[in-house]
Amino acid sequence: MENKGKVKPFWDDYFMHIAFAVSLRSTCIRLQVGAVLVKDNHIISTGYNGAPSGVEHCGDSICIRQTLKVPSGERHELCRGVHAEQNAIIQAALHGTSTKGSFIYCTHQPCSICAKMIINAGIKKVYYRNAYTEDSTLNVTIIKQAGVKLIKV
Repeated sequence: MENKGKVKPFWDDYFMHIAFAVSLRSTCIRLQVGAVLVKDNHIISTGYNGAPSGVEHCGDSICIRQTLKVPSGERHELCRGVHAEQNAIIQAALHGTSTKGSFIYCTHQPCSICAKMIINAGIKKVYYRNAYTEDSTLNVTIIKQAGVKLIKV
C-alpha cells in the first residue's frame, strides 16, 4: 500500500494521538485520561483511568468524589479508580516489561501521586497535552527535582 502525498506524523504526535485513543476506554465519569509508555519508539504499555479489574465501574451513583463535590486534584484516596499512568506502569510490570528509560505520553499532566510512580519506574520523559488542575505544584517540582523531563505538547 502506497503512502503518496501523505506525511507521516512526528513520533510525539503519533504517540499523543494514541494516548487520546486509549482514553476512550476510560470508565471515569469526571475525566477521561489515557497514557502510553514508549521505549525506543515502540509502545510497551497503555493505560486509562478506571476501576480496578473485577470492581464495579464508576457511575453517578458510585462516584464518592462526585457525590461529595470534591474538586479535581483533591482527596485522591476517595476515588475508586486507578489513574492512566498508574495502569500503564502496572500493565508493564504485569507483563514483565521494564519501564526503565522509557517515555510516557499522557493526555493530562500527571498528578503528584503519578509523578512519584513515574520517577520510581525509571521513566525519563513525560509528554502531556492538558495541564493538571491540582492547586499544588508538587507534581511539577518533584518531577523536575528527579531529572525527569516534563514536556507540554
